[in-house]
Amino acid sequence: MTLHVAAHRRPGRRSLGGSTVRTAATIALAGAATAAGLDGTGQAAPRLTPEQVKARVDRLYQEAEAATEKYNAAREKADAAEKRLRALGDEAARRQEKLNSARDALGSIAAAQYRDGGIAPVARLMLSDAPQQYLDTAAFAEQERARQAAAVADVRRQLREIRQLRGDARVELTSFRSQQAELRRQKKTITAKLNEARRLLSQLPPGQRAAAGGEGNTGRQHAAPAADAPNSRAAAAVAYAYSKLGSPYVWGASGPHAFDCSGLTQAAYRAAGISLPRTTYAQINAGRRVSRSELRPGDLVFFYSGISHVGLYVGNGRMIHAPNPSAPVRLAPIDQMPFAGATRVV
Repeated sequence: MTLHVAAHRRPGRRSLGGSTVRTAATIALAGAATAAGLDGTGQAAPRLTPEQVKARVDRLYQEAEAATEKYNAAREKADAAEKRLRALGDEAARRQEKLNSARDALGSIAAAQYRDGGIAPVARLMLSDAPQQYLDTAAFAEQERARQAAAVADVRRQLREIRQLRGDARVELTSFRSQQAELRRQKKTITAKLNEARRLLSQLPPGQRAAAGGEGNTGRQHAAPAADAPNSRAAAAVAYAYSKLGSPYVWGASGPHAFDCSGLTQAAYRAAGISLPRTTYAQINAGRRVSRSELRPGDLVFFYSGISHVGLYVGNGRMIHAPNPSAPVRLAPIDQMPFAGATRVV
């Protein structure tokens, strides 16, 4: 009997090519997507609630306002540096003109000395028909030489002063350029934060957008006489602030038609005949500090730990301030922001 034994062979391994590779890749990607979906990393960001939008927008506005105050400070320094630079340039031009005149005078003297310099003084005395007159003339010439020496010394002094002026001008130019660079940096920061705030607000329906943007009481009102103001100038500042209710907020503006927060308080006291510094950081030190319980109309009220916002107190726990681009100049309670201090200007 012949036995037929079946051959047991391992199936040949096929290379993973063509459609097989594509299938494997598809399975792998599908698995990865499933895993990502399970752990949440591949899901779209959840839509923010109006309350969350308001919180983020408020934070962006606060950061933008802090950058605005830095911008205002840099602009103030840049303006001062530019003013000093122009003054130095004008002074250097005057000194140069004076120096040129002195040099011309010395040149004329030197030319005259060259023309007369061929005869020695002793020979002139021997050849002179009037020795006494010559001696008198020689004494006068000696005085002239002393005057000429003083003139030369004066020219040298003027040269040193002009070199110093030019050195000072180079320092001011460096400062001016540095402040311009700071202005550009802060402007970029402000613009980015305000654009992000606008983007967030645009996602909300109009009614919710107004609430999240912080709109408040902007109706024009007539301020009653500020009987509680410390003096007539404080009362005048309050009256000015009331007259600007509803004016737009524009960062870097200080009136007369648009304002940022410190621009409004500066303009209010300017209308009252008092010059305030430009920034919140400086304004808080522009008068006598008062406690919250001592507040009277006309006092400056400051907010946040970085002293980045200011308003003008008008009584009854309220202030007039320029809040942000979404809310024009308005009346608001002073307890809506973290209170940082108050100053009585006059």
